[in-house]
Amino acid sequence: MTYRRDGITALHPATLLATWFGAGLLPKAPGTWGSVAALPFAWGLMAWGGTSAVLAAAGLCFIVGWWVSAIYARSTGIDDPSEVVIDEVAAQWLVLAWTPLDPFAYLVGFALFRLFDVRKPWPVSWADRAIGGGLGIMVDDILAALYALVGMAAFLWAGRMI
Repeated sequence: MTYRRDGITALHPATLLATWFGAGLLPKAPGTWGSVAALPFAWGLMAWGGTSAVLAAAGLCFIVGWWVSAIYARSTGIDDPSEVVIDEVAAQWLVLAWTPLDPFAYLVGFALFRLFDVRKPWPVSWADRAIGGGLGIMVDDILAALYALVGMAAFLWAGRMI
């Protein structure tokens, strides 16, 4: 699989990371697949090093994602290719950094993030339209994650899981 311009292939490191090892290349709803693929990594990071490990990984993923998504977008000639899902990974990890290691809580965190990523309330919608390049690809998902964090806090408060 070769893409236009730079000719990067499916095995190019930028492609592997931008598509989160191919999750974004799965048929239908690549953002959902990217978020699903983020879950076991978040669980392992949380079990290993807690909130700080997941936050550090999310930060590193954001920086790497900014870089590789810009490379990938440039190579395809598409501003925000749907198969780039490293933005979902970084944002999903941000939500899960404050989510207890509980399968149902993880499901709620996943659903909340997907809801706000798809619906794009302001300023998520603004960032999606106004910020370009690799940064733009990443930022709107991080903003959606902030909405999901508020929802997760309400869920945890309501369930007295805090």
